[in-house]
Amino acid sequence: MSNHSRTLSLLSVMALSIINIILTFFLLQSRTCDPNEIPEELKYEAVTTWGVESQPEDNHSTQCLPPYFKSTINLINNTDNTILNLDIRFGRYDNRRQFKTFDSVLIGTRFAELSRANAVCLATQTSLEKLHSLVQVAHHWTGSISVALYTAGDEEFEALQKYITYLRKCYTPVLERINFSLAIPRSKLPVKQPRSYEPPMGYGCSRPEATLNDLVSKLSKEHNNWRVRNVYPQNHMRNLARKNCQTDWVFLTDIDIIPSIGLANSLNIFLRDTERCDKCAYVIPTYEIDTRVRFPANKSELVRLARKGLARPFHWKVFIHNQYATNFTRWVLDVAPESKQFKNVVSGKAYISHNVTDFEFLYEPFYVAKDIVPPHDERFMGYGYTRNTQVYEMFIAGYQFKVLSPVFTIHWGLQTRKSRSVWRERQNIINRRQFEQFKKEIYTKYMHNTLGLINTFY
Repeated sequence: MSNHSRTLSLLSVMALSIINIILTFFLLQSRTCDPNEIPEELKYEAVTTWGVESQPEDNHSTQCLPPYFKSTINLINNTDNTILNLDIRFGRYDNRRQFKTFDSVLIGTRFAELSRANAVCLATQTSLEKLHSLVQVAHHWTGSISVALYTAGDEEFEALQKYITYLRKCYTPVLERINFSLAIPRSKLPVKQPRSYEPPMGYGCSRPEATLNDLVSKLSKEHNNWRVRNVYPQNHMRNLARKNCQTDWVFLTDIDIIPSIGLANSLNIFLRDTERCDKCAYVIPTYEIDTRVRFPANKSELVRLARKGLARPFHWKVFIHNQYATNFTRWVLDVAPESKQFKNVVSGKAYISHNVTDFEFLYEPFYVAKDIVPPHDERFMGYGYTRNTQVYEMFIAGYQFKVLSPVFTIHWGLQTRKSRSVWRERQNIINRRQFEQFKKEIYTKYMHNTLGLINTFY
């Protein structure tokens, strides 16, 4: 080939490259793109990235995103009343008159509708400093959600109201799906009644965690010292969240346990097609994952992360008995193409992987069950013996624990013993002492059907 021909060829390639760049630029600026053509995985990226901090905030980058993605970037245009519906002078005390509770103080605009349309309500609970996790929970769980909130004193109560206003103004799923209830310690009841607040918008709508941290940082040293000295009433909160659901089935979690994408719909189909079982608890396996990775879109992706050391069963290094009886070794088998259930892994259809056969006392799975299960015993406060005592009572009462696949939940962060606070162990020791009395009561209550089961564990 002559030099002249080579020059023409080179110029042609350069011209084509320039044309492609120009066409790509105009396509990216186009306002006619169809949101339905966006790949499924991109639809979830806005709410599945750790910290929800990767969201674009300019108009051009959001015009082809799904509607709920846009709502996380711009304030929702609504006239919804965000004043909590309660009178601080009243409320319902617990049996020991330590905490005052208020049911359904702020109800999502579609909560009643979603409760009728879905078989399962997600019930969860939190104090103020972890409330940012609700953004991701609300985007992943498309059914109704009951959230029990804990607050103490006027300044924290004010911060809580401001942040709830922010969440409802910024995120459509929070506005629509959530029924908020409230618990307050008798020793630190607010004096000021609820009122309307402007949402804190210093970080915009794309950084819910940073917005919350800014609010919490303004709480007084005196208040923070009080919080350190007083334990969080975990079981009170769980009972409050569960009883403000309006469905027959409840999925009870902690606020930082994030459902897999599509879990609510998968459970609807599963429960519709499954024979009635009043004493079945369907275990949703829980993993903890490295904060540097994206939320796994499906079980196969989760298992790949685990094989790379970027995910592992919840509390595996901190307290292995927490989830051990789930039998994760067996749970991962269906991701192999030769597995009989591989088609369900691909489709996301929930099914019973296996039964829990090696139950142990310290087992505390997150599960879906009829709202007739025993309540959480409210003498256990803080950390230790809060969830596992309730699961233990279920076992003694004759409940069957059945592990579902390919659905799962996620907790962000790979936990280690070094990251555990000393005060958690102190609370654990106190609750351990109370367990002996609890064990005797459970034995008496279910004596007719225990037949030595309790002695199996002790």
